[in-house]
Amino acid sequence: MGLDFSYAHKLSRQEGITLIRQAVDRGVTFFDTAEIYGPFTNEDMVGEALRPVRDQVVIATKFGFDIDPVTGANRGVSSRPEAIRGHVERSLKRLGIETVDLIYQHRVDPTVPIEDVAGVVRELIAEGKAKGFGLSEPGVNTLRRAHAVQPVSAVQNEYSLWWRAPETNGILAACDELGIGFVPYSPLGKGFLTGAMSADTKLEQDDFRAAVPRFQPEALAVNAAFVDLLKRIAVRKQATPAQIALAWLLAQRPYIVPIPGTTKLHRLEENIGAADVDLSHDDLAEIQTALAGLHAAGDRYAPANMAMAGIEAPEKGY
Repeated sequence: MGLDFSYAHKLSRQEGITLIRQAVDRGVTFFDTAEIYGPFTNEDMVGEALRPVRDQVVIATKFGFDIDPVTGANRGVSSRPEAIRGHVERSLKRLGIETVDLIYQHRVDPTVPIEDVAGVVRELIAEGKAKGFGLSEPGVNTLRRAHAVQPVSAVQNEYSLWWRAPETNGILAACDELGIGFVPYSPLGKGFLTGAMSADTKLEQDDFRAAVPRFQPEALAVNAAFVDLLKRIAVRKQATPAQIALAWLLAQRPYIVPIPGTTKLHRLEENIGAADVDLSHDDLAEIQTALAGLHAAGDRYAPANMAMAGIEAPEKGY
């Protein structure tokens, strides 16, 4: 997403292709995109970058928004069954592939029964257009209803040290029970948990975080406690705060696959290095004890985006 969408700093198409191929060269095999990123341009970029190594990688993309094909304006969530097939066909064309490994519903459409969505994806899988069905930001009831129609391969919800709702809202428990993979997005807190930001950070207007309550100066000042915790552990483990944040996620479940994004090669290499950080039982216990006393300030989304997060009850994410 971050290569050319949502953040102020965007890479050119060629720069993005180069970085994606550098990731492949370093052993990365799972790449996540969506038609809304750009919109459309991200899928083109990812498709071109991965075409030479298609048989070595797993590609995930998403449908679920009504996007104006001329202006690119997002007109809101939309998973009308009669339209899903068209969305997926166009994604396949942009990616330059015949089958997508994992197709997510990007956000739950409250006007369409999830059983109908799952039914269309089941047909697409039977036709060889997709291999796996995913849901992004579903509530646990939605997940269970969808899984009953077409087994869900992966759930992509936000999860990080400063947003731990999946531990308490039933999502991780359902994944345990049903054998579903879990893909945490924003595993580095949209960049905050790297330690590269502070209360004095000035976000540009075209950076979506500028409108997010959690990234306002007064909230960032409170939330610095999370980074302080990460820095303390990082010094002892000869790692970086970002690597500790990712290693913590990897330690929560064997089926967790975080998807940190970056536009910089050195950050890509730093993120990959998290897989080699071994957090002991004592390290994890220390982090858990510290987290019990920390509460993130500010909502994780601006009000306009809260309704698209599959919320089925008041959010509690710590």
